[in-house]
Amino acid sequence: MNSKIWLSSPHMGGSELKYIHDAFDANWVAPLGANVDGFERDLEIFLGGDVRVSALSAGTAGLHLALIQCGVQAGDEVICQSMTFSASANPIVYQGAIPIFVDSEKDTWNMCPKALEEAITDRIRKGKKPKAIIVVSLYGMPFKVEKILSIAKKYDIPLIEDAAEALGSTYKHQHCGTFGKFSVLSFNGNKIITTSGGGALVCHTQEEKTKTIFLSTQARDNAPHYQHSEIGYNYRMSNISAGIGRGQMEVLEDRIKARREMNLFYRELFEDIDGVEVLKEPNQDFFSNHWLTAILVDEKIAGFNREELRLKLAENDIESRPLWKPMHLQPVFANSLYYGGNVAETLFNDGLCLPSGSNLTAEDRERISRVIKSVISK
Repeated sequence: MNSKIWLSSPHMGGSELKYIHDAFDANWVAPLGANVDGFERDLEIFLGGDVRVSALSAGTAGLHLALIQCGVQAGDEVICQSMTFSASANPIVYQGAIPIFVDSEKDTWNMCPKALEEAITDRIRKGKKPKAIIVVSLYGMPFKVEKILSIAKKYDIPLIEDAAEALGSTYKHQHCGTFGKFSVLSFNGNKIITTSGGGALVCHTQEEKTKTIFLSTQARDNAPHYQHSEIGYNYRMSNISAGIGRGQMEVLEDRIKARREMNLFYRELFEDIDGVEVLKEPNQDFFSNHWLTAILVDEKIAGFNREELRLKLAENDIESRPLWKPMHLQPVFANSLYYGGNVAETLFNDGLCLPSGSNLTAEDRERISRVIKSVISK
């Protein structure tokens, strides 16, 4: 019987246990310690530039703390890419703020600069200048960095970069996770590297990092007793999880290479198939880690739709999944404002994420290929 092929499963490198054992030996089984410090340092070195990293319990926690440090309060409006996972938008609501969703563009599937500027100018006309912008690098594909940054600067609105899926991706050789006033990374179980659950907030000054750590450790004032002048959160990463992260950092470049090879596998598989488009870089300025490879299926041309393909893969114990359902189409955000056209909706209707794990074998790829070809040739 064939084993299940997952969309994206954890892939251990082997040295993670060493760092975990070090934490046990030192009795640092807590949300601080040498592994936390070392993991933050490893990430800072990898990302390059003048960045500071705070290791947290989740990428969502990072977004929440970024919004707090951007001054977002109850009743404020925050612009957010609609085509994303709900974790990008939920922290807006944590703050009592109001999400304003924006459509995608067709090249990278990320935030559309035209729709973004339309949203900003309309909200300003209505007396509600947005307090922040959350942009996402979907499936590892960098957003249109220069255009989005230019608009954020033009209207003096801080940009929060959700690079949860994009560790190792670059735009013009600069790493995703370094473009925003604050940027967020994720290390949950299905990401390109994992700490089992966890994330990080990337900022550009030591003062911002100190504030992040302060807020993520219950905002304890500098006093011998427990004293609190601000509301804090229990968001710091554990020393055990950070140990897994340290081991994972040793194999990150290999994981990026393997994910990109999976993307090439699918591009070659669908190369001569009309009506199927594989997401790839628009030009040489973009370098995607291809965390997940995603396709669009035009049923009228291809002769099959994404759901037929998904179900056939599922019949053969191969996991695939529709693209993220845009936030403005989610029941929980049914009353939220939205700016743009139907690009995000079309992506959701026609798109499918395919198995992309760095641990997939040649036999796995052959199995995937065989099932896909059976749908194509029906």
